[in-house]
Amino acid sequence: MNTRMRRAAVAVAATAMAVSLAACGSAKESGDKADSSSSSSAKKGDDLKIGLLLPENATARYEKFDKPIIEKKIGELTGGKAEVVYSNAKQDATLQAQQVETMITNKVDALIIDAVDSKSIANSVQKAKDAGIPVVAFDRLAEGPIDAYTSFDNEEVGRVQGKALLEALGDNASKGKIVMMNGAITDPNAALFKKGAKSVLDGKVTVGKEYDTKEWKPENANANMEAAITALGKDKIVGVYSANDGMAGGIITALKASGLKTLPPVTGQDAELAGVQRIVSGEQFMSVYKPYSPEGEAAATMAVSLAKGEKIAASVATSTVDSATTKGVPTYLVPVVSLTKDNIKDTVIEDGVYTVAEICAGQYASACATLGLK
Repeated sequence: MNTRMRRAAVAVAATAMAVSLAACGSAKESGDKADSSSSSSAKKGDDLKIGLLLPENATARYEKFDKPIIEKKIGELTGGKAEVVYSNAKQDATLQAQQVETMITNKVDALIIDAVDSKSIANSVQKAKDAGIPVVAFDRLAEGPIDAYTSFDNEEVGRVQGKALLEALGDNASKGKIVMMNGAITDPNAALFKKGAKSVLDGKVTVGKEYDTKEWKPENANANMEAAITALGKDKIVGVYSANDGMAGGIITALKASGLKTLPPVTGQDAELAGVQRIVSGEQFMSVYKPYSPEGEAAATMAVSLAKGEKIAASVATSTVDSATTKGVPTYLVPVVSLTKDNIKDTVIEDGVYTVAEICAGQYASACATLGLK
């Protein structure tokens, strides 16, 4: 799918989501087959308390985009009457389990969780369920008896990254080795990104070194990349699959420190500002742009519906997925876009994620001018 087609697909999805979300704040379609779990409690009004637990604050998206999007949508759906109780686990699974306990004690009406560790959170999800609190898994498919799930098509993310890397490599794909810098094994999305990428890359490149990067931390990716350079030789590395932008930053720092004058193409994900700026300057080849509004709005709508004891509308939960512990979880998956220097203007700028001034500040002004970003 070319950039224009991908862009159109996201626009259609976002528009459809906006319409469906507006229509289903109190979704109670008779005979609705979508079906979802609903809270066992009696139906409630708009005076709700909804818990929001995000996994970490090192990645910019959670605090800058996800939290305000979810809070705003919950406010819209409840006439400003609902309270959002927020905590960030700062990449600590034990702390997140304690935060769930606090949410249960505070008697929230529904809980949105982006799990630090998708497996270890299962016990906490069960405790919430036992307390009559429905749980929406956000961005990562948590284990345990969750009631709904929203994320991106994570295998497609990996395929988009793999295709972009092959495009960047061209004839060099067979002339050296690539390094694969996958995400943390505690994040089920990381396995899906890897699976999608390998479905594209297998048989077309030689993987010299591959790492599952602890906690997604840039400094861990940097150390892994330094080890790969030592093992393979800097001139033998033709490309790097990086599962996200934060790790790409650590990878690129290691590549530059090795003395390479021309950097190999490096992938990314999340369209973080620093990642977009590296794309502008030519240090990073691409990122995956994931429109956060449809995902956050879906989570908010699911949580409000469940908190009120209502079913989730079929227009929101458009599919189902199976986790390791729960079958047929009502799900909404958001499409993604490959972000390169050729479509920065048509994606993150047009959608208002960043302004030209933010992207093109300081040392990036000249590169922006070359790309026609004004």
